[in-house]
Amino acid sequence: MNLKLSAQIAKTHLFSKRKQTIIASLGVTFGIAMFIVMISFMTGVNQFLEDTTLTSTPHIRIFQDIESNRKNIIDDYFKAENSLNILHHQKPKEQQLNIKNGLMIAKLIENEPNVLGVSPQLNSQVFYNYGPTQIPGTLAGVDILAEDKLYDLKSKMKQGVLQNLITGTEGIIMGSGLAKKMNINIDDKVMVTTPLGFSLQLRVVGIFQTGIGAIDNIKSYANIATVQKILQKDTRYITDIHIKLKDLNEAKIYGQNLEAQFGYNAEDWETANATILMSFVIRNVMTFVVVTTLLIVAGFGIYNIMNMTIYDKMKDIAILKATGFESSDIVSIFLLQAIFIGLMGGLLGLMIGFGLSFLLSFTPFDTGGMMSIETFPVNFNPMFYVSGFIFGILTTAFAGYFPSRKASKIDPVAILRG
Repeated sequence: MNLKLSAQIAKTHLFSKRKQTIIASLGVTFGIAMFIVMISFMTGVNQFLEDTTLTSTPHIRIFQDIESNRKNIIDDYFKAENSLNILHHQKPKEQQLNIKNGLMIAKLIENEPNVLGVSPQLNSQVFYNYGPTQIPGTLAGVDILAEDKLYDLKSKMKQGVLQNLITGTEGIIMGSGLAKKMNINIDDKVMVTTPLGFSLQLRVVGIFQTGIGAIDNIKSYANIATVQKILQKDTRYITDIHIKLKDLNEAKIYGQNLEAQFGYNAEDWETANATILMSFVIRNVMTFVVVTTLLIVAGFGIYNIMNMTIYDKMKDIAILKATGFESSDIVSIFLLQAIFIGLMGGLLGLMIGFGLSFLLSFTPFDTGGMMSIETFPVNFNPMFYVSGFIFGILTTAFAGYFPSRKASKIDPVAILRG
């Protein structure tokens, strides 16, 4: 049979019962639109959490860990074969946690071709004195420009600018959560005390917010020289070296090489964030399960609508077969109808899905200051729209093919008799 004739008959069927055609198209529209909104939102949240975590984490951190497996002093004096030496709860001795020749090591690493940036640091636990209360936290002595190169601190500044830490003496940049807890603003003074009792009054020259409460609520930045002064250490004393690579996937192997070369612990970002990365995997699996379930449910809905549409046209099928149409002609007629419904419903679903996702991306999202985000994160990945449209077309094509193939094999006499 002529394909042009089949297309004309399919067009007649579609426009003669517009209400039925619209309902079938809306089934496709709703399924695709909900698919677009759900996958855009869920992957947007996952991507935001991953980016927030990784932008605040070094790819490799070099540090000296506390030694716990030390030789017992008893073993040096009691070496008789039959003697039994037992030592319970051995405590670590006082040891310096600095990296010897740390600044030189940082310079050597910075010259490596696969390294994006290096930030030597002096980190210490401190107490922020807030009246009679001491708030525990951490103070990082850094070269603020090197730190900005690694973590883009400039974009995270809520008040003040990074240059204030360079030009000012004994300045400090505080996390937004910590500043809010202490009711501190720019140019206020804060007394910082180390666990060994050394104290120094610093002036707040900036407030930053990374979007991670565990950082914003406890961390502050100062110049390395300032922290060395508080801890009463010399100008070569640093405890950490943070490294960002051009390719973060090289972190584990490169970290092992650094550990073997310099003899210090080199912790890569995957090891440091193993628990968080596992939660990312779980969220991605959940996203895949939810979206797949949504597509399956939408597919069954589309199939039922197309099945009922073809069932309502059983008498038309009988008449067509009685007038000489072959089974393949019947299938092609309804397959063309199904593809048209898929195209119309799919395009409308993409537009509605994009519109709802766009509105969602402007919807205010109050995190209580825990995260640096003002609206819901939405991922406008073009592949979501392509896959959604292809799904709509394929589903309607299958939903039109199988019922029409089954109906085309029925004897027209049996149909006309009811």
